Amino acid sequence: MAQLSFKNRIALNYIITTGLLILVVFSATYSTVKFTVYKHIDENLMIEIQDHLKEIRMEKKKVIFMDAEEWEEREHNSVDVNPVFVQFLDLNKKIIEKSPNLKNEKLVYHESKEHYELFDTHLLGSKIRQIQIPLHVKSKRIGYLIIAMSLSDSAKVLKNLLDTLLIAFPIILVLLFLIARFFAGRSIKPINAIINTSRIITKDNLKARIPLPKTRDELFTLSKTINNLLNRIEDAIEREKQFTSDASHELRTPLTVIKGTLEVLIRKPRDNKEYEEKINYCINEVDHLNALVDQLLLMARFENQKQNINTESVYLNSLILDALTLNSEKINAKKIDVKFDAVADCYIQSDTFLVITIIRNIISNALKYTDKGGHISILLLKQNGKTICKITDNGIGIAKGDLELISSPFFRSNSTDHPEIKGTGLGLSIVKRTTELLDIKFKIESELNVGTTVFLTFNDK
Repeated sequence: MAQLSFKNRIALNYIITTGLLILVVFSATYSTVKFTVYKHIDENLMIEIQDHLKEIRMEKKKVIFMDAEEWEEREHNSVDVNPVFVQFLDLNKKIIEKSPNLKNEKLVYHESKEHYELFDTHLLGSKIRQIQIPLHVKSKRIGYLIIAMSLSDSAKVLKNLLDTLLIAFPIILVLLFLIARFFAGRSIKPINAIINTSRIITKDNLKARIPLPKTRDELFTLSKTINNLLNRIEDAIEREKQFTSDASHELRTPLTVIKGTLEVLIRKPRDNKEYEEKINYCINEVDHLNALVDQLLLMARFENQKQNINTESVYLNSLILDALTLNSEKINAKKIDVKFDAVADCYIQSDTFLVITIIRNIISNALKYTDKGGHISILLLKQNGKTICKITDNGIGIAKGDLELISSPFFRSNSTDHPEIKGTGLGLSIVKRTTELLDIKFKIESELNVGTTVFLTFNDK
């Protein structure tokens, strides 16, 4: 069985709900009309009873029910509306007298019915409303009075009403379905726009966007949200393309250098010193290539790192000392004065490995861009319930125009002015991503030829 379209499902749900409501209204209407008709007939029957009870009288120890002339007049007045049938019975349920309109027929006394109970029965195949009561004269029961009124006209009215409602009900439902389907189709136009836009979007064509509906409703919000999602996807893919391009270039450069150097070596015999020099040069390039691969793998790891964070108590003082010890050879080689001042033991709740990565990259950068004989200061303090790590150097600094770009992968500020400083341009990008991952506030201030200061603000336990 084919599944209904979204538009048809909306219309169907609408007519089911509306149909139930209409059914309740129609049922209430029919019941109200029927109740009103029966109430009117019952009231007339009670009036007839009262009238006939008043007309019963005793004359010379004989019970007189009604004069013949009065029978005729009653029948003449009621024939055009609802005929009233009257019948008197004795104590043995035998007919004493009846209205002329009964002719050869008679009203049946129902033993199962209570006195003064109104009920429906039949006479000559027609439906009637009947009531039966005992007759008393001077507190003595003398027989029974049965009065009935024809329901033919009332039944026709109720039947016509019921037929009208039964015919109107499916017609109204069909009309409602078509109307609901029409308006549902108009309402879901933005959804069709989403479908059409989704069909033309590919990895090579991310420019298409969903036209926003004029009405600022839920579909407007949905369309806007999807457009924002497409913007983020496009930006992410563009960044990935740029990252891939930059990464391939950065990997190709040391490989080209190594290949060129080795090709030069095999062209002609050389002395041991020259071989040693070129081989050491290649080894340095391999080390550079190895560091680059490690950093690329680390950045790739951050894409799904959120699920793998191992939160524990981290002793920042120890991590900073470990990073300085790791870089002790560089510090001694460049004779850099490093001062580490911690006002207290600082513990945070975070991932130890990732925090080490942040600290090592920042200290490594500070050492790399600080000239020989320079100085670096590291300050660890607590302020306003937070732990702050401040790392300052008096190195070459960063131009103001480059401050917003330094966290981009492979970007290196003033690299052409300082070819002697080797690097991949991934350090601060790794720091930026890691701090965002760990909810650490990262801030950098720098002035060209003056120095750079990095601020890390950690949340305490």
